Amino acid sequence: MIHSTVRIVTNAEKREEAFAILRSMAERTRVKSGCITCRIYRDAQEEHSIMLEEIWRDEEDLNRHLRSDEYRNVLLVMEMAVEQPEIRFETISRTNGIEVIEKARRAA
Repeated sequence: MIHSTVRIVTNAEKREEAFAILRSMAERTRVKSGCITCRIYRDAQEEHSIMLEEIWRDEEDLNRHLRSDEYRNVLLVMEMAVEQPEIRFETISRTNGIEVIEKARRAA
């Protein structure tokens, strides 16, 4: 799996437009083959910060998405940023859930 995050800081005038563009893109991306999740977040502490989070089944699916017309919308929003966007792609080899918390709490 590939975990992709893009954090974008806009000015007050562009924030709602950027959020609307990303929200529309996310709705269409969620149904694409290989997309596990696609979400848009607003930062509660930094008023003008927006984060796009995507998880893709594999690198091939991610690359197809990065070349898509849909991803041009992400690039457009990045151009609206007032700071250099933070972009991360992380490869996940395994995931765990609540069992990690339970194990840690039992060990205490």
